[in-house]
Amino acid sequence: MDNFNRRNFLKTAALAGTALAAPAFVRTAAARTTTITIASLLGDDKPETKIWVKIGELVEAKLPGQFKFNIVRNGALGGEKEVAEGVRLGSIQASLSTVSSLSGWAPELQILDLPFLFRDADHVRRTVAGDVGADLKQKLQAQNFVVGDFINYGARHLLTKEPVTRPEQLKGKRIRVIQSPLHTKLWSAFGTTPIGIPITETYNALATGVADAMDLTKSAYAGFKLYEVVPDMTETGHIWASGVIYYASTFWAGLNDEQKAVFQQASSEGAAYFNQLIVDDESKSVETALANGGKLLKPEAFDEWQKGAQGVWDDFAPVVGGIDRIKSVQAA
Repeated sequence: MDNFNRRNFLKTAALAGTALAAPAFVRTAAARTTTITIASLLGDDKPETKIWVKIGELVEAKLPGQFKFNIVRNGALGGEKEVAEGVRLGSIQASLSTVSSLSGWAPELQILDLPFLFRDADHVRRTVAGDVGADLKQKLQAQNFVVGDFINYGARHLLTKEPVTRPEQLKGKRIRVIQSPLHTKLWSAFGTTPIGIPITETYNALATGVADAMDLTKSAYAGFKLYEVVPDMTETGHIWASGVIYYASTFWAGLNDEQKAVFQQASSEGAAYFNQLIVDDESKSVETALANGGKLLKPEAFDEWQKGAQGVWDDFAPVVGGIDRIKSVQAA
């Protein structure tokens, strides 16, 4: 083979090799999988984890192979405040949170935490699906939290070591509260000493006498086995515990438009799934609590409970958009 033909042969072979290699490179790039670290406070059997399994399945169906959901369970990444800090920093890509725990960054969220404001779960859903919810999403996005959708953890009830059915029976007790000004104000109005303690540390605080009481939803009450340390639940239903499915803004900014749309839709479907799981889980949780020494009590003098909480509305009206906005939500 002369030099000219040899050069042509080598050039042709090189080009052919490049052409053959190119598809393999493209396939590798296209198949690159992004791992998402997700924090869950509870285990596999609870809605807080099941929702992420559901969202992962919905995303995988639309974007096969593009994302892997690494769900870190049982509060291993910390309580809600610690997880939120991780999301802001980008070390955690997604989680759920009560709005109470995010109100330090977006105080306006506290409109959803006002005591005795909402009648039922449908009332809450109408509120977060409307202008109030849209406004709150913007407030959170300004703090590097991208909201997929709102969720409902159920109503919060009073948990104590001995029966409490009337508000005056709380006087002098140390009560564990969410680290939120509104919750501190609420329980101070009943003569208690509020102590802000992360949920992951609450069991030990109650067991060792650091706190005497707390409030929580029925599902989480059983999930954290708190019936072992605060066996009496008084069904006050004073606050409907709203929450969010949320993502780190750094993660969200790296998604293309198609991926954002898929995650948004998966979050909305996941929220509806979660809300129903909570309803189903509450009855199971009550059964579990009762079988392990827990007791359910009905509050007495309900108007006194409402009266004691009324000052919270007045104090927080300037923070959440004014008393007219509160009354508008109440009437919705």
